[in-house]
Amino acid sequence: MISKEEFLSGQVLLVDKPLTWTSFQVVNKLRWEIRQAFQIKKIKVGHAGTLDPLASGLLVICTGKMTKQIDTFQGQVKEYTGTFVLGSTTPSFDLETEINNTFPTEHITPHLIQETTKQFIGEILQYPPVFSALKKDGKRLYEFARAGETVEIKPRTVNIQEFEITKIDGLNIGFRVVCSKGTYIRSLANDFGKALQSGAHLSVLRRTKIGDFNVDNAVSIEAFIKSLKG
Repeated sequence: MISKEEFLSGQVLLVDKPLTWTSFQVVNKLRWEIRQAFQIKKIKVGHAGTLDPLASGLLVICTGKMTKQIDTFQGQVKEYTGTFVLGSTTPSFDLETEINNTFPTEHITPHLIQETTKQFIGEILQYPPVFSALKKDGKRLYEFARAGETVEIKPRTVNIQEFEITKIDGLNIGFRVVCSKGTYIRSLANDFGKALQSGAHLSVLRRTKIGDFNVDNAVSIEAFIKSLKG
């Protein structure tokens, strides 16, 4: 069991974020539980890299003085697994919004899928999704998107170290990606669909690694709360 002093001096907690929770909600929940358990008025708690509500997996949480290391952890290489659905797109590039377009898929073969991954290895230019928390003119991009306003988004350079197809089940394509900070897997799904002369969106996403941290060593929110109670 971690002591009050250890939390205050600084801890790195690995949490397996459940679906539908925002990263912010996880931080708030853990901060509240730590404060309640030890009757602490104030403690710094933060996360090293946002996960979308529709994604699960590794969230690195820092407490106390370890919050100074957040930028370092955020900059580390990340690994994701998940599923792309071929033949259709959504405005958010994932399941947050409804399908808005469908495309032919008859020409797509397993060989073409495997070959197309090669286009995305290394440094690539990527447009962040309009439904994202990035800021422009002081507003989140998703605020513009939900209001139906168009906004110019500039591409940015990201690095894809590994892009592996792990399963092909009809139009559902399992993948594993190792990438740099700032990579949007939703955008990768959308771009991958275009490269196949079709469309695609993200249906499942799980973050499995951040640097040397692995989701296999992470705990659920419930397990963490239980550990506080001894």
